[in-house]
Amino acid sequence: MYPPPRKDFIALTLSDPHSHAYNNAKHRRQSCWRKWKQLSRLQRSLVLFLLALLLVFALLSFSSVAEQWRGLSDKEDWLELSDRGLVPPGLKPVLRPVEGRGPVAGPHAEPAEGPQDPMEHRGPNIPALARPPTKRKQFSNKRAPPNSRKDGNALDTVSDAKQNQEVVREEAGEEKEEEEKKMISWRGAVIEAEPASEPPSNQKEAVEPQAPAEPAASVHQQVSPGAAERLEAVRDAFRHAWKAYREFAWGHDELKPISKSFSEWFGLGLTLIDSLDTMWIMGLKEEFAEARSWVEKELSFDKNVDVNLFETTIRILGGLLSCYHLTGDQLFLDKAKDLGSRLMPAFKTPSKIPFSDVNIGKGTAHPPRWTSDSTVAEVTSIQLEFRELSHLTQDPQYQDAVNEVMRLVHRLPGKHDGLVPMFINTNSGQFSHKGVFTLGARADSYYEYLLKQWIQGGKTEDELLEDYLQAVEGVKKHLVRQTGPGRLTFIGELSHNRFNPKMDHLVCFLPGTLALGVHSGLPLDHLDLAQQLMETCHQMYKQMETGLSPEIAHFNMQGDEGQDVSVKPADRHNLLRPETVESLFYMYRFTKDGKYRDWGWDILQSFNAYTKVPGGGYTSINNVRDPANPGPRDKMESFFLGETLKYLYLLFSDDEELLSLDKYVFNTEAHPLPIWPSPPK
Repeated sequence: MYPPPRKDFIALTLSDPHSHAYNNAKHRRQSCWRKWKQLSRLQRSLVLFLLALLLVFALLSFSSVAEQWRGLSDKEDWLELSDRGLVPPGLKPVLRPVEGRGPVAGPHAEPAEGPQDPMEHRGPNIPALARPPTKRKQFSNKRAPPNSRKDGNALDTVSDAKQNQEVVREEAGEEKEEEEKKMISWRGAVIEAEPASEPPSNQKEAVEPQAPAEPAASVHQQVSPGAAERLEAVRDAFRHAWKAYREFAWGHDELKPISKSFSEWFGLGLTLIDSLDTMWIMGLKEEFAEARSWVEKELSFDKNVDVNLFETTIRILGGLLSCYHLTGDQLFLDKAKDLGSRLMPAFKTPSKIPFSDVNIGKGTAHPPRWTSDSTVAEVTSIQLEFRELSHLTQDPQYQDAVNEVMRLVHRLPGKHDGLVPMFINTNSGQFSHKGVFTLGARADSYYEYLLKQWIQGGKTEDELLEDYLQAVEGVKKHLVRQTGPGRLTFIGELSHNRFNPKMDHLVCFLPGTLALGVHSGLPLDHLDLAQQLMETCHQMYKQMETGLSPEIAHFNMQGDEGQDVSVKPADRHNLLRPETVESLFYMYRFTKDGKYRDWGWDILQSFNAYTKVPGGGYTSINNVRDPANPGPRDKMESFFLGETLKYLYLLFSDDEELLSLDKYVFNTEAHPLPIWPSPPK
């Protein structure tokens, strides 16, 4: 037996001298906590869930009331602007719904006689950004310009508030310091607004991160800017790009607009020289004069640097020759002669097929380190420039060298109904990597220069014409196909008799080249193919969420369902390439069909929406399928100024004598060279 437990304690009785009642509150609190702990985990979870649900209902109720007050506040702001006379004559406030809000009033105006383009009212201190036009009813993805990054170097990318918290805070701070605010419609109409009271902080947080709503597809069709407005828009784009190049990359090869710096390729002022004739054509006299001064005082080819023969020829030699013809300034011809003579060592090979690289200071040349091959496009797309240099200097060495290349290629075995492989060996002079045929990279401009050399020389060189016509027939026989869903005509690739429905954006040069051939007297059915391919190149832009084409597209040949165009993740980048707008220029010149101008305008608007950098310049992007995050690559290629904007300007110009296609032929970098007079018969 165990003894009973001992009870060791002291009993103490306390009394309140003031006879106050003892409430035992502390013990009751402890008792409540003890009871809570005694509940099962399921019971406690259920209680917490009910409390959270009540909290959510309370917040939603508060938000609904607050939104109604905000709608009234926006309406009062617009009415106040109207009372102050800040609304343009003939406009009236229109209430419309904004995503996530009730109907609000804004400077979205309708003339009395018809609808005009809407623009979102963003409050008195928040300017509405220009909206890109769109006609894509079949795609749900919204397109809108993005916000700039905190340091001002990023694109205006569309993103949510969490991604752009720092941007919103800085932009809000800058807007508080400004005395006047501008509200700009997507069509460019500007309303100067007086400073108004700061909107409530919760309203600012809700509005600032949002991008402007996408305009209705029909609005763009109803209101189309005139030729003068479009020309000025292209000039503005050039000025915006040139401003950054001048400030951050002057005299260097390429601008890096995001980091506000530059990159060097050859160290020869590539962007500056590539842009000279564009400035002259656009009438930008001050910019041209400053750039000419740099060429005169700073440009020197006496440097120990390896340059690519093809790129240096089409961009620098072509640019200098073009400027000489447009201006008559001997400076440009002298520079062209100096450069041309320094490039000639490239032709000192056993086969007369030039090496790809030349050291213009040492006078030596070599193939790439990894191969003894050159690409067919590179060795057959320098002829226009070297031939013109001989024509001007009366020194035949330049023309003789490049004509010999064309004679060798003309009689080479290994072609497939006029189609050529992509590589040629500089030692043997024979095609290499046979069996692969494409009109894309490494072969594209071979076909272009067949026709253009024939035109340049007065249409007298029959071998060039023969090769061109045979190649077009080979393209139609082996590379032309149609998609299943939309019956789009496209140019694929052939690899050892296996067809690949893949088309580079580079191939979009072909519609313009075919049309130029028809203009020069070649078969009319070439124009039919050109029109079909032009529609396909347009769809490569239209079917992308940003309105910009990918570098490479794949086409759906199966069945009648799905989209015509698909893009692999590695091919979604856009480099600001010119080939589509180049062909649009030719197609409009020869057909006068206004849709080609409209397509070009859409492309310019998309460039402005997704590649324009706020501080100046335009950047290539990584993903044309993601308008919220297109992914700037921080590089502006020289051909954006030398080709893309030039062709857009010529597309919108009504002056057909401005670089008449009966007097000039464009090299593959869009530098115009004169057509030689036909010799007397």
